[in-house]
Amino acid sequence: MTGFSFSKFSWRNLIAPWQEIDWFLLLLVVGVASWGALTIYSTQINEEVNDWIRHGIMTGIGLLIALFLARWRYNKLLYYFWLVYAVTNISLLMVLVMGVTAKGAQRWISVAGFNLQPSEFAKLGVIISLAAILHRRPAETLPALLQALLVVALPWGLVFLQPDLGTSLVFGAIALGMLYWANANFSWLLLLISPAVAAILFNVYIPAWLSWAGLMFVIAWRTLPGGWLSGCGAIALNFISGGLGNLFWGLLKDYQKNRLILFLDPNKDPLGGGYHLIQSRIAIGAGEMWGRGFTQGTQTQLDFIPEQHTDFIFSAVGEELGFVGTMGLLLLFWLICVRLLMIALKAQDNFGSLLAIGVFCMIFFQVAVNVGMTIGLAPITGLPLPWMSYGRSAILMNFMAIGIVESVANHKQRTTFFS
Repeated sequence: MTGFSFSKFSWRNLIAPWQEIDWFLLLLVVGVASWGALTIYSTQINEEVNDWIRHGIMTGIGLLIALFLARWRYNKLLYYFWLVYAVTNISLLMVLVMGVTAKGAQRWISVAGFNLQPSEFAKLGVIISLAAILHRRPAETLPALLQALLVVALPWGLVFLQPDLGTSLVFGAIALGMLYWANANFSWLLLLISPAVAAILFNVYIPAWLSWAGLMFVIAWRTLPGGWLSGCGAIALNFISGGLGNLFWGLLKDYQKNRLILFLDPNKDPLGGGYHLIQSRIAIGAGEMWGRGFTQGTQTQLDFIPEQHTDFIFSAVGEELGFVGTMGLLLLFWLICVRLLMIALKAQDNFGSLLAIGVFCMIFFQVAVNVGMTIGLAPITGLPLPWMSYGRSAILMNFMAIGIVESVANHKQRTTFFS
């Protein structure tokens, strides 16, 4: 019988299953999540709630999940992606049938006292499904492009019906980014979003709308089968988009309409729909260069900003830590995005590369919109700031996404890549 020999033990053997993962990326994510817990604590220091503790617990659980997924071979998802897609859509259907309604939307399912938000996990489900489809059939042809769009259309529609406009926009950003990465013709993507652009221009400046429609005619004529017939179809679609825009506008809830209108001039309703933005601007401006200090922000401590521990947590950072603090936080997010892009470029195969770029698009878009809405550069859409905002479903999903990307990094000997 031989006893345990410390000479045979080494940290290298202990971390061997994770030796190729991007430890810097994981450290950045945990750092942002920890910063989020401290900021949540600051926003609720005068309240008898412990959301910051729950946020910390979810960070720990999420980290364990990420490490488990990093060890697991991501390419096994190619065999199960239809199952992932089915579970994604079934969960979204369940929300419409038996979901819990709050703040004008039906987005949650109550499971053993835990409010689960399927639309958060649907983001990752769409990334996995779309990556598998584009891996097998890159978007280099119109049929392949349409097939990918159909995969996204069903969960997008189910989320829009909740209604959850913010997550619907995230789906669009993910789809466009992944299609571009999978060699989709940029002109086709431009034609794809052209009706939305035309609908906005129609209600802003008619000459710009007409010029845009003419440009879409030329692009469709030169890049689509059918020549000038396709061009006529494109210009017709953009001409009627003004009416389609009004129809779409009618489908929105009143609070969604207010969010889209009041970010341009929140003073039109300073005590109603514009209140969030006005108070957020005051808080960020009050922080000046170095901030008022941790737990010292007046707007934050006196609860002038609604949802300051969730959607508007960036304003609390701005007031307490000032311009320097907000730039530091944005630097961390920038580094996370850079690491995601590096993993996408070094991936073993197209599937892994697409998974990484899908997560990149999701994180980049949510950060841009969330920060934009707190300073008045974007409408209020209810999108959380990744890893910072309180939200158990969101933080678990984001850690799962990072875990899958870390799996791509952990098995990154490239075999094929898009030409």
